[in-house]
Amino acid sequence: MKITRALISVSDKRGVAEFARVLEKQGVDIISTGGTAELLRKEDVPVRDISSFTDYPEVLEGRVKTLHPRVHGGLLYKRGNALHEEQAKEQGFQPIDLVVVNLYPFEKTIAKPDVTLAEAIEQIDIGGPSMIRSAAKNYESVTVVVDPADYDTVLETMSDHEGGTTLRLRERLAIKAFIKTSAYDRTIANFLNREQTTDASFSLSLPLVTRLRYGENPHQTAALYGDFDQCFEKLHGKELSFNNILDISAATNLMSEFTAPTVAILKHTNPCGVGSDPDLREAWEKAFATDKQAPFGGIIICNRPINQELARAISEIFSEVIIAPEFGDRARALFQKKKNLRLIRSLPAGTAGAESEQDLRSVRGGVLVQDKDVGPVVDLTTKVVTKRKPTDEELAAMIFGWRVVKHVKSNAIVYAARDRTLGIGAGQMSRVDASRIAVWKGAEAGLSLRGSAVASDAFFPFADGLLAAADAGATAAIQPGGSVRDAEVIAAADERDMAMIFTGVRHFRH
Repeated sequence: MKITRALISVSDKRGVAEFARVLEKQGVDIISTGGTAELLRKEDVPVRDISSFTDYPEVLEGRVKTLHPRVHGGLLYKRGNALHEEQAKEQGFQPIDLVVVNLYPFEKTIAKPDVTLAEAIEQIDIGGPSMIRSAAKNYESVTVVVDPADYDTVLETMSDHEGGTTLRLRERLAIKAFIKTSAYDRTIANFLNREQTTDASFSLSLPLVTRLRYGENPHQTAALYGDFDQCFEKLHGKELSFNNILDISAATNLMSEFTAPTVAILKHTNPCGVGSDPDLREAWEKAFATDKQAPFGGIIICNRPINQELARAISEIFSEVIIAPEFGDRARALFQKKKNLRLIRSLPAGTAGAESEQDLRSVRGGVLVQDKDVGPVVDLTTKVVTKRKPTDEELAAMIFGWRVVKHVKSNAIVYAARDRTLGIGAGQMSRVDASRIAVWKGAEAGLSLRGSAVASDAFFPFADGLLAAADAGATAAIQPGGSVRDAEVIAAADERDMAMIFTGVRHFRH
Protein backbone atom coordinates (compact mmCIF):
# COMPACT_ATOMS: atom_id res chain seq x y z
CA MET A 1 0.00 0.00 0.00
CA LYS A 2 1.81 3.09 -1.26
CA ILE A 3 1.65 6.06 1.12
CA THR A 4 0.55 9.25 -0.61
CA ARG A 5 -0.84 11.27 2.29
CA ALA A 6 0.09 11.39 6.00
CA LEU A 7 -1.55 13.05 8.99
CA ILE A 8 0.99 13.90 11.68
CA SER A 9 -0.03 15.23 15.13
CA VAL A 10 2.25 14.43 18.06
CA SER A 11 2.89 15.62 21.60
CA ASP A 12 6.21 13.72 21.76
CA LYS A 13 8.10 15.44 18.96
CA ARG A 14 11.29 13.40 19.11
CA GLY A 15 12.46 12.62 15.58
CA VAL A 16 9.23 13.76 13.95
CA ALA A 17 10.83 16.48 11.79
CA GLU A 18 13.43 14.07 10.38
CA PHE A 19 10.70 11.47 9.77
CA ALA A 20 8.43 13.97 8.01
CA ARG A 21 11.29 15.31 5.91
CA VAL A 22 11.96 11.86 4.45
CA LEU A 23 8.25 11.38 3.78
CA GLU A 24 8.03 14.72 1.98
CA LYS A 25 11.03 13.90 -0.19
CA GLN A 26 9.18 10.75 -1.27
CA GLY A 27 6.25 12.89 -2.42
CA VAL A 28 3.98 12.30 0.56
CA ASP A 29 1.39 15.04 1.18
CA ILE A 30 1.71 15.97 4.87
CA ILE A 31 -1.20 17.29 6.94
CA SER A 32 -0.63 18.44 10.50
CA THR A 33 -2.06 20.33 13.48
CA GLY A 34 -1.06 23.01 15.96
CA GLY A 35 2.39 22.73 17.47
CA THR A 36 3.41 19.86 15.21
CA ALA A 37 2.68 21.90 12.07
CA GLU A 38 4.56 24.85 13.54
CA LEU A 39 7.61 22.68 14.27
CA LEU A 40 7.61 21.15 10.79
CA ARG A 41 7.47 24.57 9.15
CA LYS A 42 10.42 25.73 11.27
CA GLU A 43 12.28 22.69 9.98
CA ASP A 44 11.38 23.66 6.38
CA VAL A 45 9.07 20.68 5.88
CA PRO A 46 6.09 21.63 3.67
CA VAL A 47 2.87 20.95 5.56
CA ARG A 48 -0.87 21.63 5.23
CA ASP A 49 -2.94 22.68 8.22
CA ILE A 50 -5.75 20.31 9.14
CA SER A 51 -8.27 23.14 8.72
CA SER A 52 -7.37 23.49 5.03
CA PHE A 53 -7.83 19.74 4.58
CA THR A 54 -11.24 19.65 6.32
CA ASP A 55 -12.28 23.12 5.18
CA TYR A 56 -13.35 23.70 8.77
CA PRO A 57 -11.59 25.83 11.42
CA GLU A 58 -10.11 24.52 14.66
CA VAL A 59 -12.60 25.54 17.37
CA LEU A 60 -13.16 25.35 21.13
CA GLU A 61 -9.49 26.09 21.89
CA GLY A 62 -8.40 23.20 19.69
CA ARG A 63 -10.75 20.66 21.25
CA VAL A 64 -12.33 20.12 17.84
CA LYS A 65 -9.95 19.96 14.91
CA THR A 66 -9.55 16.37 13.69
CA LEU A 67 -13.07 15.18 14.65
CA HIS A 68 -14.33 15.63 11.11
CA PRO A 69 -15.84 13.31 8.46
CA ARG A 70 -13.11 14.15 5.96
CA VAL A 71 -10.48 12.93 8.43
CA HIS A 72 -12.22 9.76 9.51
CA GLY A 73 -13.73 9.13 6.08
CA GLY A 74 -10.24 9.38 4.58
CA LEU A 75 -9.02 6.84 7.14
CA LEU A 76 -11.91 4.40 7.25
CA TYR A 77 -13.15 3.86 3.72
CA LYS A 78 -12.16 0.49 2.31
CA ARG A 79 -9.83 0.81 -0.64
CA GLY A 80 -11.06 -1.29 -3.54
CA ASN A 81 -14.63 -1.54 -2.20
CA ALA A 82 -16.85 -0.16 -4.97
CA LEU A 83 -19.50 1.26 -2.63
CA HIS A 84 -16.92 2.87 -0.35
CA GLU A 85 -14.96 4.28 -3.26
CA GLU A 86 -18.13 5.80 -4.76
CA GLN A 87 -19.28 7.35 -1.47
CA ALA A 88 -15.79 8.65 -0.70
CA LYS A 89 -15.76 10.38 -4.08
CA GLU A 90 -19.25 11.84 -3.50
CA GLN A 91 -18.28 13.19 -0.07
CA GLY A 92 -14.88 14.46 -1.13
CA PHE A 93 -12.94 12.06 1.11
CA GLN A 94 -9.25 12.07 0.22
CA PRO A 95 -7.37 8.97 1.38
CA ILE A 96 -5.10 9.27 4.40
CA ASP A 97 -2.63 6.40 4.22
CA LEU A 98 -0.46 7.11 7.26
CA VAL A 99 -1.39 8.42 10.71
CA VAL A 100 1.39 9.46 13.10
CA VAL A 101 -0.10 10.34 16.47
CA ASN A 102 0.94 10.17 20.08
CA LEU A 103 -1.31 11.40 22.80
CA TYR A 104 -1.51 14.28 25.25
CA PRO A 105 0.82 13.52 28.18
CA PHE A 106 -1.92 12.57 30.65
CA GLU A 107 0.33 10.29 32.72
CA LYS A 108 3.02 12.96 33.14
CA THR A 109 0.36 15.50 34.07
CA ILE A 110 -1.20 13.43 36.86
CA ALA A 111 2.26 12.51 38.17
CA LYS A 112 2.74 16.12 39.27
CA PRO A 113 2.15 16.39 43.03
CA ASP A 114 0.01 19.53 42.81
CA VAL A 115 -2.04 18.69 39.71
CA THR A 116 -5.69 19.73 39.83
CA LEU A 117 -8.62 17.75 38.46
CA ALA A 118 -9.27 20.48 35.88
CA GLU A 119 -5.66 20.36 34.64
CA ALA A 120 -5.83 16.60 34.33
CA ILE A 121 -9.09 16.69 32.38
CA GLU A 122 -7.62 19.17 29.88
CA GLN A 123 -4.94 16.57 29.09
CA ILE A 124 -7.49 13.94 28.08
CA ASP A 125 -6.90 13.48 24.36
CA ILE A 126 -10.05 12.88 22.27
CA GLY A 127 -9.07 13.45 18.65
CA GLY A 128 -5.82 11.50 18.93
CA PRO A 129 -7.31 8.19 20.13
CA SER A 130 -10.13 8.59 17.59
CA MET A 131 -7.69 8.89 14.68
CA ILE A 132 -5.55 6.07 16.01
CA ARG A 133 -8.52 3.75 16.29
CA SER A 134 -9.87 4.64 12.84
CA ALA A 135 -6.48 4.03 11.26
CA ALA A 136 -5.87 0.82 13.21
CA LYS A 137 -9.31 -0.54 12.32
CA ASN A 138 -8.52 -0.08 8.63
CA TYR A 139 -4.96 -1.45 8.89
CA GLU A 140 -5.45 -3.37 5.65
CA SER A 141 -4.94 -0.02 3.94
CA VAL A 142 -3.68 2.45 6.57
CA THR A 143 -0.42 2.55 8.54
CA VAL A 144 -0.66 3.89 12.10
CA VAL A 145 2.37 4.92 14.18
CA VAL A 146 2.05 5.74 17.89
CA ASP A 147 5.69 5.34 18.94
CA PRO A 148 8.68 7.35 17.62
CA ALA A 149 10.72 4.14 17.91
CA ASP A 150 8.84 2.84 14.86
CA TYR A 151 9.75 5.71 12.53
CA ASP A 152 12.86 4.02 11.15
CA THR A 153 11.06 0.74 10.59
CA VAL A 154 8.34 2.47 8.57
CA LEU A 155 10.86 4.38 6.45
CA GLU A 156 12.95 1.25 5.81
CA THR A 157 9.84 -0.67 4.79
CA MET A 158 8.76 2.13 2.46
CA SER A 159 12.24 2.18 0.93
CA ASP A 160 12.08 -1.56 0.28
CA HIS A 161 8.51 -1.55 -1.07
CA GLU A 162 8.31 1.40 -3.47
CA GLY A 163 6.94 3.88 -0.95
CA GLY A 164 4.50 1.49 0.69
CA THR A 165 4.27 -0.67 3.82
CA THR A 166 3.55 -4.36 4.22
CA LEU A 167 0.37 -5.85 5.63
CA ARG A 168 2.41 -7.60 8.30
CA LEU A 169 3.90 -4.31 9.52
CA ARG A 170 0.54 -2.52 9.42
CA GLU A 171 -1.05 -5.30 11.44
CA ARG A 172 1.71 -5.18 14.08
CA LEU A 173 1.47 -1.40 14.35
CA ALA A 174 -2.34 -1.60 14.62
CA ILE A 175 -2.12 -4.01 17.53
CA LYS A 176 0.40 -1.72 19.21
CA ALA A 177 -1.97 1.21 18.63
CA PHE A 178 -4.94 -0.51 20.26
CA ILE A 179 -2.77 -1.49 23.24
CA LYS A 180 -1.74 2.16 23.53
CA THR A 181 -5.27 3.58 23.45
CA SER A 182 -6.59 0.96 25.88
CA ALA A 183 -3.77 1.71 28.34
CA TYR A 184 -4.40 5.44 27.93
CA ASP A 185 -8.12 5.08 28.66
CA ARG A 186 -7.39 2.83 31.61
CA THR A 187 -5.01 5.41 33.11
CA ILE A 188 -7.68 8.09 32.80
CA ALA A 189 -10.37 5.86 34.29
CA ASN A 190 -8.20 4.81 37.23
CA PHE A 191 -7.24 8.42 37.94
CA LEU A 192 -10.83 9.64 37.86
CA ASN A 193 -11.94 6.66 39.92
CA ARG A 194 -9.37 7.61 42.55
CA GLU A 195 -10.17 11.33 42.42
CA GLN A 196 -13.94 11.01 42.34
CA THR A 197 -14.04 8.03 44.76
CA THR A 198 -16.67 6.31 42.65
CA ASP A 199 -17.49 2.61 42.60
CA ALA A 200 -16.25 2.06 39.06
CA SER A 201 -14.39 -1.12 38.15
CA PHE A 202 -10.61 -1.47 38.04
CA SER A 203 -8.97 -2.65 34.82
CA LEU A 204 -5.44 -3.58 33.87
CA SER A 205 -3.77 -4.47 30.57
CA LEU A 206 0.00 -4.84 30.30
CA PRO A 207 2.25 -5.83 27.39
CA LEU A 208 4.03 -9.17 27.55
CA VAL A 209 7.71 -8.84 28.45
CA THR A 210 8.57 -12.52 28.34
CA ARG A 211 7.25 -15.97 29.08
CA LEU A 212 9.10 -17.62 31.94
CA ARG A 213 10.33 -21.20 32.15
CA TYR A 214 7.95 -21.74 35.07
CA GLY A 215 6.46 -19.98 38.10
CA GLU A 216 7.33 -20.25 41.77
CA ASN A 217 7.54 -24.03 41.25
CA PRO A 218 8.30 -26.09 38.13
CA HIS A 219 4.72 -27.28 37.70
CA GLN A 220 3.38 -23.69 37.43
CA THR A 221 3.35 -21.77 34.13
CA ALA A 222 4.23 -18.06 34.30
CA ALA A 223 4.89 -14.91 32.29
CA LEU A 224 6.10 -11.39 33.00
CA TYR A 225 4.06 -8.37 31.89
CA GLY A 226 4.62 -4.62 32.12
CA ASP A 227 7.78 -2.53 31.66
CA PHE A 228 10.22 -4.54 33.80
CA ASP A 229 12.70 -4.49 30.92
CA GLN A 230 12.76 -0.69 31.08
CA CYS A 231 13.71 -0.81 34.77
CA PHE A 232 16.43 -3.46 34.67
CA GLU A 233 19.00 -4.74 32.19
CA LYS A 234 20.47 -8.23 32.48
CA LEU A 235 24.18 -8.07 31.71
CA HIS A 236 25.12 -11.69 32.36
CA GLY A 237 23.78 -15.07 33.33
CA LYS A 238 20.85 -17.37 32.76
CA GLU A 239 17.35 -16.08 32.13
CA LEU A 240 15.57 -14.69 35.16
CA SER A 241 13.15 -16.94 36.99
CA PHE A 242 9.81 -16.02 38.53
CA ASN A 243 11.42 -15.99 42.00
CA ASN A 244 14.42 -13.97 40.78
CA ILE A 245 12.06 -11.26 39.54
CA LEU A 246 10.20 -11.15 42.85
CA ASP A 247 13.51 -10.83 44.70
CA ILE A 248 14.82 -8.12 42.36
CA SER A 249 11.67 -6.07 42.93
CA ALA A 250 11.86 -6.52 46.71
CA ALA A 251 15.56 -5.61 46.74
CA THR A 252 14.98 -2.46 44.71
CA ASN A 253 12.12 -1.38 46.98
CA LEU A 254 14.35 -1.85 50.03
CA MET A 255 17.26 0.03 48.50
CA SER A 256 15.01 2.97 47.63
CA GLU A 257 14.97 3.75 51.38
CA PHE A 258 18.69 4.64 51.38
CA THR A 259 20.67 7.49 49.86
CA ALA A 260 24.00 6.76 51.60
CA PRO A 261 26.23 4.09 50.02
CA THR A 262 24.49 0.87 51.04
CA VAL A 263 24.62 -2.86 50.41
CA ALA A 264 21.73 -5.21 51.18
CA ILE A 265 21.37 -8.97 51.03
CA LEU A 266 17.95 -10.60 50.59
CA LYS A 267 16.58 -14.13 50.55
CA HIS A 268 13.00 -14.96 49.54
CA THR A 269 12.28 -11.18 49.45
CA ASN A 270 13.32 -10.76 53.12
CA PRO A 271 16.42 -8.76 54.09
CA CYS A 272 19.20 -10.89 55.60
CA GLY A 273 21.41 -7.90 56.31
CA VAL A 274 21.84 -4.25 55.39
CA GLY A 275 24.91 -2.04 55.87
CA SER A 276 25.81 1.55 55.02
CA ASP A 277 29.31 3.02 54.75
CA PRO A 278 31.20 5.41 52.45
CA ASP A 279 33.51 2.44 51.82
CA LEU A 280 31.40 -0.09 49.92
CA ARG A 281 33.56 -2.96 51.11
CA GLU A 282 32.77 -1.95 54.69
CA ALA A 283 29.08 -1.64 53.84
CA TRP A 284 29.21 -5.22 52.51
CA GLU A 285 30.96 -6.50 55.63
CA LYS A 286 28.27 -4.91 57.83
CA ALA A 287 25.47 -6.42 55.77
CA PHE A 288 27.06 -9.88 55.55
CA ALA A 289 27.93 -9.94 59.27
CA THR A 290 24.23 -9.85 60.22
CA ASP A 291 23.69 -13.40 58.96
CA LYS A 292 26.49 -15.41 57.37
CA GLN A 293 24.34 -18.45 56.54
CA ALA A 294 21.18 -17.17 54.83
CA PRO A 295 22.90 -15.10 52.08
CA PHE A 296 24.09 -18.17 50.16
CA GLY A 297 22.00 -18.33 47.00
CA GLY A 298 20.50 -14.93 47.78
CA ILE A 299 20.18 -11.52 46.16
CA ILE A 300 22.71 -8.72 46.64
CA ILE A 301 21.95 -5.11 45.80
CA CYS A 302 24.11 -1.99 45.98
CA ASN A 303 23.08 1.59 45.28
CA ARG A 304 26.52 2.55 43.97
CA PRO A 305 28.63 1.14 41.10
CA ILE A 306 30.36 -2.05 42.19
CA ASN A 307 34.16 -1.93 41.95
CA GLN A 308 36.66 -4.77 41.81
CA GLU A 309 37.36 -4.78 45.55
CA LEU A 310 33.69 -5.18 46.44
CA ALA A 311 33.21 -7.72 43.66
CA ARG A 312 36.06 -9.83 45.01
CA ALA A 313 34.45 -9.88 48.48
CA ILE A 314 30.98 -10.69 47.16
CA SER A 315 32.37 -13.46 44.96
CA GLU A 316 33.42 -15.44 48.01
CA ILE A 317 29.82 -16.66 48.39
CA PHE A 318 27.35 -18.03 45.85
CA SER A 319 24.64 -15.55 44.86
CA GLU A 320 21.73 -15.87 42.45
CA VAL A 321 21.52 -12.20 41.46
CA ILE A 322 23.63 -9.08 41.97
CA ILE A 323 22.03 -5.68 41.26
CA ALA A 324 23.78 -2.31 40.92
CA PRO A 325 23.49 0.88 38.86
CA GLU A 326 26.80 -0.03 37.20
CA PHE A 327 29.68 -2.50 37.35
CA GLY A 328 33.32 -1.61 36.84
CA ASP A 329 35.03 -3.46 34.00
CA ARG A 330 37.17 -5.56 36.33
CA ALA A 331 34.25 -6.26 38.64
CA ARG A 332 32.12 -7.34 35.71
CA ALA A 333 34.87 -9.59 34.34
CA LEU A 334 35.21 -11.22 37.75
CA PHE A 335 31.47 -11.85 38.09
CA GLN A 336 31.15 -13.18 34.55
CA LYS A 337 33.35 -16.12 35.45
CA LYS A 338 30.31 -17.45 37.35
CA LYS A 339 27.94 -18.75 34.69
CA ASN A 340 25.01 -19.21 37.11
CA LEU A 341 25.17 -15.66 38.45
CA ARG A 342 22.77 -13.07 37.02
CA LEU A 343 24.16 -9.54 36.83
CA ILE A 344 21.46 -6.88 36.72
CA ARG A 345 21.93 -3.19 36.02
CA SER A 346 19.24 -1.06 37.68
CA LEU A 347 18.07 1.63 35.26
CA PRO A 348 16.67 5.05 36.29
CA ALA A 349 13.12 3.93 35.43
CA GLY A 350 13.42 1.22 38.07
CA THR A 351 13.91 3.70 40.90
CA ALA A 352 11.46 6.43 39.83
CA GLY A 353 7.75 6.86 40.23
CA ALA A 354 7.19 4.33 43.03
CA GLU A 355 4.86 6.77 44.80
CA SER A 356 2.35 6.54 41.95
CA GLU A 357 2.50 2.75 41.63
CA GLN A 358 -0.17 0.44 42.93
CA ASP A 359 0.26 -2.87 44.70
CA LEU A 360 -1.88 -5.71 43.34
CA ARG A 361 -2.54 -9.04 45.07
CA SER A 362 -4.53 -11.87 43.59
CA VAL A 363 -7.10 -13.38 45.93
CA ARG A 364 -9.73 -16.06 45.52
CA GLY A 365 -12.41 -14.46 43.39
CA GLY A 366 -10.70 -11.16 42.67
CA VAL A 367 -7.80 -8.75 43.03
CA LEU A 368 -6.86 -6.47 45.93
CA VAL A 369 -5.53 -3.05 44.86
CA GLN A 370 -3.76 -0.63 47.18
CA ASP A 371 -1.26 2.23 47.04
CA LYS A 372 2.37 1.24 47.52
CA ASP A 373 3.72 1.57 51.04
CA VAL A 374 6.07 4.45 50.26
CA GLY A 375 6.94 7.76 51.82
CA PRO A 376 9.90 9.42 53.54
CA VAL A 377 10.75 9.03 57.20
CA VAL A 378 9.38 12.17 58.87
CA ASP A 379 10.93 14.06 61.80
CA LEU A 380 10.77 11.52 64.61
CA THR A 381 12.13 13.75 67.37
CA THR A 382 8.59 15.03 67.98
CA LYS A 383 7.23 11.50 68.42
CA VAL A 384 9.11 10.42 71.55
CA VAL A 385 6.66 8.93 74.08
CA THR A 386 9.06 8.00 76.91
CA LYS A 387 10.60 10.09 79.67
CA ARG A 388 14.04 9.69 78.17
CA LYS A 389 14.72 11.02 74.70
CA PRO A 390 16.99 9.02 72.40
CA THR A 391 20.60 10.01 71.97
CA ASP A 392 21.76 10.98 68.48
CA GLU A 393 23.28 7.50 68.11
CA GLU A 394 20.05 5.81 69.19
CA LEU A 395 17.94 7.99 66.90
CA ALA A 396 20.12 7.12 63.92
CA ALA A 397 19.81 3.42 64.79
CA MET A 398 16.04 3.77 65.12
CA ILE A 399 15.76 5.35 61.69
CA PHE A 400 17.98 2.69 60.10
CA GLY A 401 15.97 -0.12 61.65
CA TRP A 402 12.69 1.52 60.67
CA ARG A 403 13.77 1.75 57.03
CA VAL A 404 14.58 -1.96 57.00
CA VAL A 405 11.70 -3.41 59.05
CA LYS A 406 9.26 -1.94 56.54
CA HIS A 407 10.55 -4.51 54.04
CA VAL A 408 10.52 -7.56 56.33
CA LYS A 409 7.57 -9.96 56.30
CA SER A 410 5.26 -9.57 59.30
CA ASN A 411 5.52 -10.09 62.15
CA ALA A 412 8.83 -8.30 61.78
CA ILE A 413 11.53 -7.26 64.25
CA VAL A 414 14.86 -5.63 63.39
CA TYR A 415 17.71 -4.81 65.79
CA ALA A 416 19.95 -2.13 64.34
CA ALA A 417 22.87 0.19 64.91
CA ARG A 418 23.14 3.54 63.16
CA ASP A 419 24.58 2.01 59.97
CA ARG A 420 23.78 -1.69 60.00
CA THR A 421 21.37 -4.42 60.95
CA LEU A 422 22.29 -6.64 63.91
CA GLY A 423 19.46 -9.15 63.94
CA ILE A 424 16.32 -9.72 61.84
CA GLY A 425 13.26 -11.80 62.70
CA ALA A 426 10.70 -12.26 59.90
CA GLY A 427 7.32 -13.76 59.23
CA GLN A 428 6.37 -15.10 62.65
CA MET A 429 2.89 -15.56 64.06
CA SER A 430 4.03 -13.99 67.35
CA ARG A 431 5.96 -10.74 67.64
CA VAL A 432 7.85 -12.17 70.61
CA ASP A 433 8.94 -15.11 68.46
CA ALA A 434 10.13 -12.71 65.76
CA SER A 435 12.19 -10.92 68.40
CA ARG A 436 13.62 -14.21 69.68
CA ILE A 437 14.71 -15.16 66.18
CA ALA A 438 16.33 -11.76 65.65
CA VAL A 439 18.19 -12.08 68.97
CA TRP A 440 19.26 -15.64 68.10
CA LYS A 441 20.46 -14.54 64.66
CA GLY A 442 22.52 -11.76 66.23
CA ALA A 443 24.07 -14.20 68.71
CA GLU A 444 24.81 -16.72 65.93
CA ALA A 445 26.63 -13.97 64.04
CA GLY A 446 28.58 -12.97 67.16
CA LEU A 447 27.03 -9.49 67.24
CA SER A 448 26.19 -7.67 70.44
CA LEU A 449 22.77 -6.08 70.70
CA ARG A 450 23.83 -3.94 73.64
CA GLY A 451 22.91 -0.32 72.93
CA SER A 452 20.94 -1.26 69.81
CA ALA A 453 17.55 0.02 68.66
CA VAL A 454 14.70 -2.41 68.07
CA ALA A 455 12.23 -1.68 65.28
CA SER A 456 8.81 -3.32 65.07
CA ASP A 457 6.60 -3.12 61.97
CA ALA A 458 3.45 -2.98 64.12
CA PHE A 459 2.71 -2.11 67.74
CA PHE A 460 3.77 -4.24 70.69
CA PRO A 461 0.42 -5.60 71.91
CA PHE A 462 1.89 -6.34 75.34
CA ALA A 463 4.87 -5.14 77.32
CA ASP A 464 6.52 -8.57 77.09
CA GLY A 465 7.84 -7.93 73.57
CA LEU A 466 9.50 -4.71 74.61
CA LEU A 467 10.93 -6.27 77.78
CA ALA A 468 12.40 -9.11 75.72
CA ALA A 469 14.12 -6.52 73.53
CA ALA A 470 15.47 -4.75 76.64
CA ASP A 471 16.76 -8.05 77.99
CA ALA A 472 18.56 -8.59 74.68
CA GLY A 473 20.36 -5.25 75.10
CA ALA A 474 18.21 -2.76 73.18
CA THR A 475 18.13 0.70 74.72
CA ALA A 476 15.71 2.26 72.22
CA ALA A 477 12.58 1.14 70.41
CA ILE A 478 10.64 2.42 67.42
CA GLN A 479 7.14 1.18 66.62
CA PRO A 480 3.83 2.52 65.28
CA GLY A 481 1.96 2.56 68.60
CA GLY A 482 -1.80 2.22 68.67
CA SER A 483 -2.29 -0.68 71.08
CA VAL A 484 -4.92 -0.51 73.81
CA ARG A 485 -1.98 -1.30 76.12
CA ASP A 486 0.31 1.46 74.87
CA ALA A 487 0.41 2.96 78.36
CA GLU A 488 1.69 -0.33 79.80
CA VAL A 489 4.36 -0.59 77.08
CA ILE A 490 5.48 3.00 77.66
CA ALA A 491 5.64 2.37 81.42
CA ALA A 492 7.77 -0.74 80.83
CA ALA A 493 10.14 1.29 78.65
CA ASP A 494 10.42 3.97 81.31
CA GLU A 495 11.19 1.34 83.96
CA ARG A 496 14.09 0.10 81.82
CA ASP A 497 15.17 3.66 80.99
CA MET A 498 14.55 3.00 77.29
CA ALA A 499 13.80 5.69 74.72
CA MET A 500 10.80 4.94 72.53
CA ILE A 501 9.19 6.54 69.49
CA PHE A 502 5.66 5.98 68.20
CA THR A 503 5.71 6.70 64.47
CA GLY A 504 1.95 6.47 63.99
CA VAL A 505 2.62 4.50 60.79
CA ARG A 506 2.30 0.72 60.47
CA HIS A 507 4.23 -1.34 57.90
CA PHE A 508 2.55 -4.74 57.73
CA ARG A 509 3.77 -7.02 54.93
CA HIS A 510 1.52 -10.04 54.66
